[in-house]
Amino acid sequence: MNLTKEAVLLMSSLSIYQGIFNRTVPKAYYRLLAAMDKDITEFCRAWGEFFAVLCDKHGSESLAKCLTETALFDENAFSRASAAGVEKELPSSVLNAVRRDIYAIRKLYSLSPETILNEYPHRDELGAVAENLPRWKTGAPVREFADEEDTIDCLAEFYRKNGCGIFARYRAFIWRDGNVQPVEHPDTIRLSSLKGYEIQRSTVIDNTLAFIKGIQGNNCLLYGDRGTGKSSTVKAILNEYYKDGLRMVEVPKDRLSEFPLLVDKIAPLPLKFIIFIDDLSFSEEDKSYAQLKAVLEGGLAARPDNTLIYATSNRRHIIKENFSDRDGDDMHRNDTIQESLSLSDRFGMSVNFSKPDKEQYLVIVKNLAKEYHLDMSMEELCTKAETWAIQRGGRSPRAARQFIAFMQAKK
Repeated sequence: MNLTKEAVLLMSSLSIYQGIFNRTVPKAYYRLLAAMDKDITEFCRAWGEFFAVLCDKHGSESLAKCLTETALFDENAFSRASAAGVEKELPSSVLNAVRRDIYAIRKLYSLSPETILNEYPHRDELGAVAENLPRWKTGAPVREFADEEDTIDCLAEFYRKNGCGIFARYRAFIWRDGNVQPVEHPDTIRLSSLKGYEIQRSTVIDNTLAFIKGIQGNNCLLYGDRGTGKSSTVKAILNEYYKDGLRMVEVPKDRLSEFPLLVDKIAPLPLKFIIFIDDLSFSEEDKSYAQLKAVLEGGLAARPDNTLIYATSNRRHIIKENFSDRDGDDMHRNDTIQESLSLSDRFGMSVNFSKPDKEQYLVIVKNLAKEYHLDMSMEELCTKAETWAIQRGGRSPRAARQFIAFMQAKK
């Protein structure tokens, strides 16, 4: 049996890691190897399609890295058990299947383009076309597959630290259609890019770091004026600490009733999750705030130890209330008002991001101008920044960033 035929059989019989066939490169690679028994037209088409998807995934310089990275992020019985720290409790038949799949994946990426061409039965019919077919490099596998003796232990250690499947590959997620879906291109803002509000931000950071270290943290409400960096703070914290096992799932407020389903997905994982609810507010008629109260405290589906809730709002008391609401024929109106106000009290920590005064606003502008090397006199910078803020309806870090971007564009 030649090497290519053996590779086809090994790939066909993958078991624990058969989920890699859901990815484009392994799927196209299998079609190429299976085309060894086809005519030259089918073979050349499969070759071209495989090379195209390999280039799309930046794998033409290392097929080994592409295939092993795909396997590394596969969610299966072994990766789930390893993430939970119970992989040694798996039956020996499963662990043997993992070892066998690792062997098969190594055989797959070790095949060179020349080996495949030379073993193609109709090689002579290809003529000069064979010389012009695009070639890829086998390259080196990811670190976890590099040690042939300890690969299974290296994989288990990776899953214990990083989780498995999408939770190992991505840092940001959104709850949609009853499932956790990855955010392919999350906001990349960093803490170093945020100016002002150091005291408020450090409060949230300290709470997050305690949470990451296994100390019980508080659910946190970031409230205050628009454009002051509440949402940016939460996203920047994720970008700063995701390498320490922090992940974030954004949940729309109208999906809070599905919180028990989300808990089932993330509670067993060895990661820390921030459930992010952005721009939170309710009208008094919107009784869905009761769902959030249950999530924060009092529901049957308890918030797991690896989860905190961070919410942002423009209001300290999240439920909108008018003066006229205090009148009316409700016999127990005070109880109704207290129920409305109790929602914000269920957050263990509330951090106020209020609109900056003129001096604070200009400090933010100056710091941003320095960071982006904006060459202007301080007098001109401050005058134009104030004019910009007036035209935009008020001072805020958002207005400061927009002003700096506008001035950069004029350079």
